[in-house]
Amino acid sequence: MTEKVVIFDTTLRDGEQSPGASMNTAEKMRLAIQLEKLGVDVIEAGFPAASQGDFDAVREVAGRIRNSQIAALARASKEDIDKAWGSVKGATHPRIHTFIATSDIHLEHKLKMTRDQVVEAAVDAVKYAKSLTDNVEFSAEDGSRSDPDFLCKVFGAVISAGATTVNLPDTVGYAMPDEFGRLVAYVREKTPGMKQVVLSVHCHNDLGLATANSLAGLKGGARQVEVTINGIGERAGNTSLEEVVMGLYTRKEHLGLTTSVNTREIHPASRLVSMITGIVVQPNKAIVGANAFAHEAGIHQDGVLKNRMTYEIMEPEIVGLSTNRLVLGKHSGRHAFRQKLTSLGYDLLEKDLDRVFARFKELADKRKEILDEDIEVLVAEEILRVPDIYQLDYLNVVSGTVAVPTATVKLKIDGQDSQGAGFGVGPIDATFNTIAKMTGTRSRLVRFSINAISGGTDAQGEVMVRLQENGFVALGKGADPDIFIASAKAYVNGLNRLEYLKRNPSLSAEERGL
Repeated sequence: MTEKVVIFDTTLRDGEQSPGASMNTAEKMRLAIQLEKLGVDVIEAGFPAASQGDFDAVREVAGRIRNSQIAALARASKEDIDKAWGSVKGATHPRIHTFIATSDIHLEHKLKMTRDQVVEAAVDAVKYAKSLTDNVEFSAEDGSRSDPDFLCKVFGAVISAGATTVNLPDTVGYAMPDEFGRLVAYVREKTPGMKQVVLSVHCHNDLGLATANSLAGLKGGARQVEVTINGIGERAGNTSLEEVVMGLYTRKEHLGLTTSVNTREIHPASRLVSMITGIVVQPNKAIVGANAFAHEAGIHQDGVLKNRMTYEIMEPEIVGLSTNRLVLGKHSGRHAFRQKLTSLGYDLLEKDLDRVFARFKELADKRKEILDEDIEVLVAEEILRVPDIYQLDYLNVVSGTVAVPTATVKLKIDGQDSQGAGFGVGPIDATFNTIAKMTGTRSRLVRFSINAISGGTDAQGEVMVRLQENGFVALGKGADPDIFIASAKAYVNGLNRLEYLKRNPSLSAEERGL
């Protein structure tokens, strides 16, 4: 007999705390819709007390999502809990998630509180949250470095106060799997009332052990696991949803646990998170990396051709990797294009479909074949973006071994045409210098990367830039078969995001990517 594990996804909250991974409200909403399609049980949508921007984003998500529970994070204070409840009370299934640290190092150096004061604060917070909703989660921050008996005392007290889920986090990724599994089992056995609530684990990847610790915690008796898509999160990241879910799926006879996740939506979710945040998934990443189901060695190829199970412990189709060859090109129609979008996990409104389809036709006139990655870039450029203050109308560059690199640029700035020209040490430098002069930006380019989306000399190039100005950090992305145009698009996109942040100063530190 198998038991169900509750999948608590915190990509929109903890995952967004990855440096530079900020999301605007529209991007959060699109990702929340995909998470609901993925079948996660709980979506932690944000930290509403952090800023008005975060509050508004959580409220928008809570008003749209109907199947998944929507959780809002709050410190153990009435003010935070009021903000959390205000943002999620419109949800079909709202949850308040409150926390306070329990390790001696946090008590002494951060909170300046005694153990008794922490217990009192935790109980007061849970009681107040319980007066607002029956669905209350309590987390003991830095639980893995806390005294086990004190953990049991705190958990017992908040359970008596009305908590329905208690979470034991490995906040700094310090634990070893056997150690963490024993701690979870000990807390489950020694805490009064624990059998009547859900015990959760939340692990970080500082030592590369987040998934191993989470699975050890589940073996120790936890029945909720807190995860993010692609494992994004602070520092080295969080536990990867895809790794835990597929670990449970692939080894269900060993672990005896199951989830409600629709595994075929894993790959579309992974690509969407990568596209929104600009954080590229490493090729050898488990489950969702480009090499996860690739075989180059002759012996491996021979084995897979004879029987896929010789070197594949799961079928790529299970995680949403399509094996069909629906080739799109300039003769493809709207119906085939919509079908391809659906297979990639996108359900666009008609007006959005019109814009992306028009861009697809433009690209198809330049390319013989359009790949899935090309389409995802088009969606990102047309749909997943902030309002445009700046628009690129025209770019011409001159460069060569005996020519001074020169760029001529035409922009629309707040709807008004503007033209300029400038020089640089290379064509891209000249382009950026010219755009910077025209827009008057004081931002600093802290990252620039180019990636060929597919093979071939006609491959679409994808450029990512990261800009920084006065504490704001913005990611810009652009794609085009012409790498100079892709670079200009990425820079302009980054400036638009930066301007959005500057014009919305109430956005939280997490939204700014700090």
